[in-house]
Amino acid sequence: MALWALAAGIGLFGCGPSGPARPQGGAPRVGVVVIHPEPAVLTTMLPGRTSPYATSDIRPQVSGILKARLFVEGSTVKAGEALYQIDPAPYQAAFDSATANLANAEANLVTTKLKAERYAALLKQDAIGQQDYDDAEAAYKQAAATVLEQKANVESARINLGYTRIVAPISGRIGRSSVTQGALVTADQTTALATIQTLDPIYVDINESSTELLALKQSIAAGQLSRHDPVSARVTLELDDGTAYPLDGALQFSEVTVDPDTGAVVLRAIFPNPHNVLLPGMYVRATVVEGIDQKAILAPQQGVSRNEKGEPTALVVDDKGFARLRLLKAGQAIGDKWLVTSGLEPGDRLIVEGLQKVSPDMPVDAVPAGSPARSASLAAHP
Repeated sequence: MALWALAAGIGLFGCGPSGPARPQGGAPRVGVVVIHPEPAVLTTMLPGRTSPYATSDIRPQVSGILKARLFVEGSTVKAGEALYQIDPAPYQAAFDSATANLANAEANLVTTKLKAERYAALLKQDAIGQQDYDDAEAAYKQAAATVLEQKANVESARINLGYTRIVAPISGRIGRSSVTQGALVTADQTTALATIQTLDPIYVDINESSTELLALKQSIAAGQLSRHDPVSARVTLELDDGTAYPLDGALQFSEVTVDPDTGAVVLRAIFPNPHNVLLPGMYVRATVVEGIDQKAILAPQQGVSRNEKGEPTALVVDDKGFARLRLLKAGQAIGDKWLVTSGLEPGDRLIVEGLQKVSPDMPVDAVPAGSPARSASLAAHP
């Protein structure tokens, strides 16, 4: 009996806090993955709103009675397409009058030119006085100036006549018309007749916290992130109902000032919108690529738990074969893994299988996760 008690005491002492050099054969078998640094694309989801690529308010450049509206409200129009027709009659009359005045001026120019040429010849023969020649030459030059003036009047009348047909300055979707046939429109009115918005492509204005932007710049300056990869300019969208927008966009620029009311900086991205799925003013969530971390520590999500404080934790196997608890700092999820910024080091063996049978500081039998040995252990001890 004394020998048995002594042996039991020795056994209890051997299982004390320091533990044996290696776990005994009865230790639970766990599957582990070895942590290796690897490149990871870091993204962030930010709120944003869509805005048109280009906007044009249609206003008349001449006054008159509106004879016709030549477009369908809500349709797509092309640049140069006729939208409205103002009564051209008074402008046609002004153009015809200017044309007639030009013809009269040109006819007068011919006679004054011939008279000036004759007087020049007579002056050489001393047949007329110098004053008579000077008067004839001045009349000719005045007639030439009148022709130039009348040409300008004709061109002005032609432009005004052309303005009676109001055309689209840009291509895009046109909204409702604020006037109908028979309305009087004026050249200096403030109310637009209609508005055209170019929706393909379309802008998305994204709000990012200035604090986050500063931290991102510091990470890039420290060499932790790289933004020289073409993927860094890529942006994806999630619509307000949670569905993904099928086409990717690209970052264009960011504002140089911070909004004092929100503390945010606006990032502008451009997206193709061939089917007009995106409309101006829509709320969206944009996923922006912040950069590439070439030495990211990624932990499979099944190997990360939460303690009673909600902090992420993990169990790793040390070089003596014991499970050790690690408190982690985990950032965003990348696929089925967590980006770990603190708590794990390259070479750590993270337990991802058999966690329900393991407690911190317990000896374990570690095998690669998904290995036949681990599968056999699970089959034998479900």
